[in-house]
Amino acid sequence: MIRVGVIGVGAMGQHHVRIYSEMEEVELVGISDVDQKRVQELADQYGVKAFTDHNKLLDEGLDAVSIVVPTTLHKKVTLDAINSNTNVLVEKPIADTLENADIMIEAAEKAGLTLMVGHIERFNPATSKMKEIIESGLLGRIVSISTRRVGPYNPRIRDVGIILDLGVHDIDAISYMYASNVSEVYAIAGKDVHSQEDHASIMLRFEDNRAGVANTNWLTPHKVRKMEVIGVDGVGYLDYIDQTVTIHDANWVRDAKVEKGEPLAKELEHFIECTRTGKRPIVSGIEGKHALNVALAAIESYNTNKLVKIK
Repeated sequence: MIRVGVIGVGAMGQHHVRIYSEMEEVELVGISDVDQKRVQELADQYGVKAFTDHNKLLDEGLDAVSIVVPTTLHKKVTLDAINSNTNVLVEKPIADTLENADIMIEAAEKAGLTLMVGHIERFNPATSKMKEIIESGLLGRIVSISTRRVGPYNPRIRDVGIILDLGVHDIDAISYMYASNVSEVYAIAGKDVHSQEDHASIMLRFEDNRAGVANTNWLTPHKVRKMEVIGVDGVGYLDYIDQTVTIHDANWVRDAKVEKGEPLAKELEHFIECTRTGKRPIVSGIEGKHALNVALAAIESYNTNKLVKIK
């Protein structure tokens, strides 16, 4: 049995708790949150131990832990977990600064532990299908990938703007589809309703002048999560919410067969497999840092109105 815990049981963390509690060969040992009432209620619901101090949970001899706390706390809590010899899944973005991301990555490597970053869209069945189609060559050479991730503001997001909260999803997803890192970024963004930027259009350059465009906002009254992949031989349309992929070429419009499933469950299954076998996660600290690097560069770009090269 893999002994696991969850640190941070708010809107997202509670789903980590639910899924771990349902997984075979996994023992959910306990959960931690600074909200004593909240953590005790959830612990009673799932029959596990409750802690308000995450270090006391880590003292329980865990094999793995999900860290679902505010971004500014990622480094501290991750290092506490690594120091207790615990494999870590930390929610995206990996950290609040590149320096902190480097410290986390180095600590995990030195300890020989897994550090996985929760870029959940990589585990969406529609993403897997689109990636398979791209790699098959059905669409020909891919020249442009654009995304739309919009919806109403979530009041639980207080410590970052939309680029670090939502834009980072699509920076990672587009990079994953291209199997390439971003070389340059230019962003147009603003804060019209909220204290930090609440809308952004992020333009990404990849090798061979391939393009990525991520449009995101907290202003649209309904949620949309979509991707469009343009190749020289066809176009693919992906809907993350419906988990559908449709392909258009010169002769056909076809719906791909997508075996639907909960992305977070697939993500946690992968994390447990990496914990058990020691294999490298699909989204390691390195990929997590790249997405953060580009997101921070996008923020720099819209603040300075300049193109930013990714180092």
